[in-house]
Amino acid sequence: ASNKSGFSLSVSSSVGIIHFPLRKWKKLLENSGEGKIEIRIISENEGKFFKSFHPIYLTVAKEPIDPYLCYRLLYPGYETYSQIKIIERNIESFKEKSIVENQMIENNCVNCHSFNKNDPQRFLLHIRGSVGGTYFVNGKKIIKTVLQTKEMTSGAVYPAWHPSGRLVAFSSNNIVQSFHSIADKNIEVIDLASSLVIYDTDRNVIMPVTDTDTAKYLETFPEWSPDGKYLYYCRANQITDNNDFKSIKYILVRKSFDEQSMSFGKTEIIYNAASSGKSVSFPRISPDGKYLIFTLHNYGNFSIWHKEADLYLLDLSDGKSGKMSVNSDESESYHSWSSNGKWIVFSSKRGDGLTARPYLAYFGSPDLIGKPFVLPQKDPTLYGRLVKTFNKPEFVTGKIKVGPREFENASKGDALKALWSEKNK
Repeated sequence: ASNKSGFSLSVSSSVGIIHFPLRKWKKLLENSGEGKIEIRIISENEGKFFKSFHPIYLTVAKEPIDPYLCYRLLYPGYETYSQIKIIERNIESFKEKSIVENQMIENNCVNCHSFNKNDPQRFLLHIRGSVGGTYFVNGKKIIKTVLQTKEMTSGAVYPAWHPSGRLVAFSSNNIVQSFHSIADKNIEVIDLASSLVIYDTDRNVIMPVTDTDTAKYLETFPEWSPDGKYLYYCRANQITDNNDFKSIKYILVRKSFDEQSMSFGKTEIIYNAASSGKSVSFPRISPDGKYLIFTLHNYGNFSIWHKEADLYLLDLSDGKSGKMSVNSDESESYHSWSSNGKWIVFSSKRGDGLTARPYLAYFGSPDLIGKPFVLPQKDPTLYGRLVKTFNKPEFVTGKIKVGPREFENASKGDALKALWSEKNK
């Protein structure tokens, strides 16, 4: 491998597995000159036959990527939740750290994690079961809460932090699973009922997201605009027949929000996926507020089980949207942005159709999106051997201060029970 400045390094292997020395690789990147690295591959057979392949060229981006990635590591099945871990991985090396290990919290199920603007010191995650609750992390402090009141039919899930760091939007979902004998569609996750709520972390109060429309909707996957003035979410018509799950088509909508009065405006339709027979999930807005990436699939909202699920990019300035170049023939599901908006990470099952892996891609503009590449591993054969899935990858700007022991201690304490308020004040 070499760059335009003349720096080069050579690596050989007798088994076909190449390991670049980390320090030399970083030096190669730092001195990449015009941003290009040339890789030449030569093979030999006992010193008698040499074969040279066409060079491979890599483009080195000027904008840095966040140094850490956080994801949930678990078996891809739905029948068990043994051996679940939340992992923080250093992208600049191969070091990783366990944040939560469910074996240390009575083997309960560890659900989604959510960061406030990629901040490693401010995040939350859900734990179900005997030590169930929503765990809020602020630096080294962990607060265990119960975000369900008697006014709510279900608990609070699928979080989204308001940029102020004070408020968190949740959907409250009554979720069921359906099992099928059809190939590639053996499971479906369905909302029987869902609505949106706001949790005020300062006041420990849950409030409903009000709507003047009298129609019944399923509402899920909230997402705040970076300025905090809009709440985006996915909405579908409420169905009466639970077996008619293929008719559930979510569209992308938003409401204006005034933080001072804690009030919402009328619902606006942003992307009507149902008009083309599709369904939308996981809206994620770039840090500059210009673009929104969502997942599009045939029906429902749990795209990880949909082979046809692809990522689409929506320009919020003119409403134009299109299928992204990063997609494959397998499921693309959860995705998130780096703190500077120049990188995306998403889950894809393109490797084997079963296990999701995190793929990284550069985002320069809608017309300049880099070729996605899987999260590098120290042992490049790992993905072929590891029958676990990487779920909900999120960029993080630094090291997380808490770990499994702190979550174990927090799980043993009493939970702070949230209060309900109809008045958004």
